[in-house]
Amino acid sequence: MRLTAEAILGKKRKGEKLVCLSAYDFPSARAADEEGVDIVLVGDSVGMVLLGLDSTTAVTMEDMLHHTKAVARAVKRALVTGDMPYGSYNNPKSALRNAERFLKEGGADAVKLEGGVAIEKQVQALRNAKIPVMGHVGMLPQSAEKIGGYKVQGKDTAGAEKILKDAILLDHLGVFSLVLECVPAALAERITQQVKCPTIGIGAGPKTDGQILVLPDLLGIRSGVSPKFVRRYANLEKEIRSAVAAYREDVLQGKFPSPKESY
Repeated sequence: MRLTAEAILGKKRKGEKLVCLSAYDFPSARAADEEGVDIVLVGDSVGMVLLGLDSTTAVTMEDMLHHTKAVARAVKRALVTGDMPYGSYNNPKSALRNAERFLKEGGADAVKLEGGVAIEKQVQALRNAKIPVMGHVGMLPQSAEKIGGYKVQGKDTAGAEKILKDAILLDHLGVFSLVLECVPAALAERITQQVKCPTIGIGAGPKTDGQILVLPDLLGIRSGVSPKFVRRYANLEKEIRSAVAAYREDVLQGKFPSPKESY
């Protein structure tokens, strides 16, 4: 049985750390789930990590539903969260319609939206409909082009106060968790102390209630970006290349298939 949004909230009250990963396919999500990950986020980062796009803004609802369905089929325990793509929540009506698609068609348990004050009405509409919402403040990938790229946010007093205001608002609206991306560790700690919901850091230091990484980044598979905050626990890019090279050599030399691999 999958974890619920209420169970995720309860982990902060118990002082338990949240372990979260972004995954986009059945085998990856299955592995993450079976190893005890609490939240599997089907991130719109799929555009840059798997689809070869330059940013997340070109990712569509159909892209997201395709990958969410695959993840949802695999996951038995973790809470599956669908990342609402750019343009899918421009107003409360579209936000509600597309969030319902994530739950009904995609098999997700919750959705994630980027922003704070700017999307207050959208979040309120989803919460009124009893749809669990994960918030996201700090560096917002869907707005990265407007701020000149993927940069740390909240380094000055005004920027920090804006992010804190957004976080407190989302907490008040009833989000079950809050992603803090690329913000100074001191600001992330301050937000974590002031909100009731769990905070999930990505490039936000060690004092959040949980952490999230993109699974292919963790595994050492190259994508278009290489953030400072990523810790690589494997080098699968090297292993994949080595395996492909060995296969190619066997084919060229007539060593594959062997008699035991033939009918």
